[in-house]
Parts: sequence; structure tokens; C-alpha cells
Amino acid sequence: MTIKEAQKQVDTWIKTYGVRYFNELTNMAILTEEVGELARIMARTYGDQSFKKSDLDKNLADEMADVLWVLLCLANQTGVDLTEAFEKNIRKKTERDETRHINNQKLK
Repeated sequence: MTIKEAQKQVDTWIKTYGVRYFNELTNMAILTEEVGELARIMARTYGDQSFKKSDLDKNLADEMADVLWVLLCLANQTGVDLTEAFEKNIRKKTERDETRHINNQKLK
């Protein structure tokens, strides 16, 4: 599935099952919440925190998908073509950081 297809699939789902998009500010708050849930799993899986019983049923892939879902909603609502935006972002990073990381002694 391409990013464009994912944006279309989210839009179709919202219009079919979701009645309408939540407003942009609500979705931004939801995105923040979802990133927090992802951070909790990351901290417990790869960091020093231990799992609580309430965290044991959480799934890393599902939490990542939740973040992606809300980001796709926000892109649809604000008219952002994420394929185009991502391609431009890669070009920007490549031009800006072409030798930055390769020459970073901390990464060697």
C-alpha cells in the first residue's frame, strides 16, 4: 500500500464509519496521546522501565499504526499530500546532511 492509498483508505473509512473527522485540534491532541502510548511501550520494552499489568496487552506495532492513522487523518484534513511531503523531506535531509552523519565521529 502506498502512502497515497493509505490516505484514501483512512478517508473512506472516516466517511463510511466515522461519520466525520474530529476537528484538527482534537486530532492533534489524539496524536499526542497515541505517541505517548507508543513511548510507554518503547520505554518498557527497550528502556529501563518495567511493565505494569495494564501494559501487558499493548502491542508495539498496533501503537505505531495508531500514530500513523491519526497522522493520516491530519494530512487529509489539512490537504497535505504525504507522499509529496515525504519525498521533499528526504531531499531536504539529503542535501542538508549529505556528509554530516558520515563525518560525525560520535557515530563511528
